[in-house]
Amino acid sequence: MTSTAPASAPGTGRITVEKVGGRIGAVISGVRLGGDLDERTVAAIRAAVLEHKVVFLRDQHHLDAAGHEAFGRLLGEPVAHPTVPSVDGRYALGIDNDHGGRANQWHTDVTFVPAYPAFSILRAEVIPPYGGDTLWSNTAAAYAELPEPLRTLADGLRGVHTNDYDYAAVRPEAVPDELLQHREVFTSITFRTEHPVVRVHPETGERTLVLGTFLQRFTGLDGRDSRALRDVLQSHVERPENTVRWRWRAGDVAIWDNRATQHYGVDDSDDHERTLRRVTVDGDVPVGVDGRRSVLLAPESVPEPEYGIASGASTDGVLAEA
Repeated sequence: MTSTAPASAPGTGRITVEKVGGRIGAVISGVRLGGDLDERTVAAIRAAVLEHKVVFLRDQHHLDAAGHEAFGRLLGEPVAHPTVPSVDGRYALGIDNDHGGRANQWHTDVTFVPAYPAFSILRAEVIPPYGGDTLWSNTAAAYAELPEPLRTLADGLRGVHTNDYDYAAVRPEAVPDELLQHREVFTSITFRTEHPVVRVHPETGERTLVLGTFLQRFTGLDGRDSRALRDVLQSHVERPENTVRWRWRAGDVAIWDNRATQHYGVDDSDDHERTLRRVTVDGDVPVGVDGRRSVLLAPESVPEPEYGIASGASTDGVLAEA
């Protein structure tokens, strides 16, 4: 399926949006990303991301760190990772396979804070000769396909997310340097946030599942029951029909709706270099089916990063009462 939308940005004619999967994923052509895109072009890109959950653009070799950030600002307010230092002193997170960047676990970015990012923009700089693909899953489609009893159960659940999860258990093959990176950098501040398991998307109105690696347990359930139920619900997210797999080339850019997806970086490129840069756009505090918002449990507030605003400050900085 191919659709077109008018564009008048520099170097563009008409935007084309071509689906690459039945439930998730599309390729956008006819756009040269940067901070100088006009409103109609940005609106078309945003609409494609909301509809297809993740979109891909090839041959964006011109895009550097400044242009990457400038484009991100067209979608919202960039926000730095709350614990991991950026690679440019501003917003860019390094996804490097030699610095603990092998994210081979299903997750939604930064769900251990209340207002986790709305959009993530990932730019490929160095790609290995084989392997290193990334998979995305549509968590709205996963919710919609749940049997009615599971949907009803999920609608009433809340879950505690944390960055202080059992990294060694998730990645038993991790080398000591990766374990040290996780302990001393990623968990330098321990966050715990209670989210609704089903959030109502603020732009599309869809119901999406809030699960993934950072989910520690369900509120009111013990660890054993939480693990069993998490596996049942997460299995629907990971169904192949709900996923798309992207084979990277240098110069590629992926943009995804972080409120309606999970993703997984495949760690199968051996010792070859794989270097990508991610800019995230600030999100809002999720609201569940029952109207209850997410609650920050620890620390008392989301601290300001070394650069820029704290997560949630630009869109919805008031946290719900416990």
